Amino acid sequence: MRLKPQQTGYVAGKIAIDLANAPFVKLPRGKDAVASKVKELIDANLHAERELDARVKEIIDENYDDIEFQHADERQLFFMIKKRLAPEYGVIMNYDDRYNDLSHTILDELYENYLLDFDVNENQVRNVIFKAFKSFAQAYEEIDNIVYGKIRKMQKEVIPGSQEYELLYERLYEEELKRRGMY
Repeated sequence: MRLKPQQTGYVAGKIAIDLANAPFVKLPRGKDAVASKVKELIDANLHAERELDARVKEIIDENYDDIEFQHADERQLFFMIKKRLAPEYGVIMNYDDRYNDLSHTILDELYENYLLDFDVNENQVRNVIFKAFKSFAQAYEEIDNIVYGKIRKMQKEVIPGSQEYELLYERLYEEELKRRGMY
């Protein structure tokens, strides 16, 4: 599951909630401070990936004539170039590995900024963060389908891609997350 920029707040909130509910973790400056810092870290990670994507697109555009001549699959080529350049941009392509790496970064930053205190092994706390990422990723598709279903069943037709549609989608998405205790 690839996070969209508007979803980082939801994931950060889920991580903060899960850390607040962990019996071995204390949040000296509160859940909101943790969520804010986590969002900042996730956003920075996504920014690196967007920069990588832009560079890959630039390479493809520069070589478009050759790609057309060779009848190469642009999507496959995009992925291959991205995979090759990913280490230069600090982007981990495998999502489990990426969530694990982000869990390490989040734990370190929260601890260093006195936003988190714990009296157990670091791995236990890191697992809480990692599991929050995984549970969000697993729930994402299910929630997405529920929200799209609700929008389709509405009496008033809302045009996909319109501002009204996006606002409605976000509101219904948040409601579903709240219903599941993830926001």
